[in-house]
Amino acid sequence: MKAVQVVGYDQSPRLADVPEPDVTGPHDVIVRIGGAGVCRTDLHILEGQWAEKSGVALPYTIGHENAGWVHAVGDAVTNVAEGDKVIVHPLITCGLCRACRSGDDVHCAASQFPGIDTAGGYAEYLKTSARSVVKLDDALEPADVAALADAGLTAYHAAAKAARRLRPGDRCVVIGAGGLGHIGIQVLKALTAAELIVVDHHPEAVKLAESIGADHGVVADGGHVAAVQDLTGGAGAETVIDFVGEGGATRDGIAMLRRAGDYHVVGYGENIDVPTIDVISAEINFIGNLVGSYTDLCELMVLAAQDRVRLHTVRYPLEKFQTALDDLAAGRIRGRAILVP
Repeated sequence: MKAVQVVGYDQSPRLADVPEPDVTGPHDVIVRIGGAGVCRTDLHILEGQWAEKSGVALPYTIGHENAGWVHAVGDAVTNVAEGDKVIVHPLITCGLCRACRSGDDVHCAASQFPGIDTAGGYAEYLKTSARSVVKLDDALEPADVAALADAGLTAYHAAAKAARRLRPGDRCVVIGAGGLGHIGIQVLKALTAAELIVVDHHPEAVKLAESIGADHGVVADGGHVAAVQDLTGGAGAETVIDFVGEGGATRDGIAMLRRAGDYHVVGYGENIDVPTIDVISAEINFIGNLVGSYTDLCELMVLAAQDRVRLHTVRYPLEKFQTALDDLAAGRIRGRAILVP
């Protein structure tokens, strides 16, 4: 089969012929890929940022946002059958460790992460497990929702966590209305009555945010921190969700946060630089968000089937993977890029 493989860091991946994955265990599921999301993490992988953490041996196939059709199953699989439309949770988990038993399977002690530390879905077929596949509603198609498997799941996880603390009348600042942010905005609108203020460098992204539910859109043009302060009566927002995490976003985001506020870190790339005395005196909370659980993905699929979360996508044939990566790196994509074999 055709697959896009990392052959070295700081160099372009290559389209290669590799063997199709086989069922070797009773809970294995082979998925014929209908869509694979192109994520900024893929750019970080190619830069070598994940090399030490993942320990993966090169070459290997990237792609961790996947959906398609069940192609083959192990003899113990009962939750899906050949031909079913599915979205794939990004982790393969054991189901037996403390994290899995408590429903926090994203922290599984024995997980594999296809596309990060084992073969992913920039390919025609992907091997995963019965614990990782969620059947899709008849109204949903794999290529339309593939990026919800990670970008959507991550955005949902952060937005749902933030929504537990947000009350009507509260303000929530969303930094970044791109691939993750535009999903997070929709999730927040579905789960909370808080007032949403969206900040982005790109005027087109701000317009998109306003069209999908943002109460206020602010272009990050140098005066955006002051604009957010004005919109919050000078106090700052109760919650900031940072889907960018680089290029000064954390510095600006912290300046938009009120006392005793929550700062949700989703995007990454730079350090948080705050004197500890400021953390204590303002009693602010920094909250990390890593992907999301299987249950989070199931809940997100309910919102997608209800048409309350729509994924804005641009499709590329699998062989045009480099164009998709280049467009993402250059900021030319609004929403998510999807590779279609």
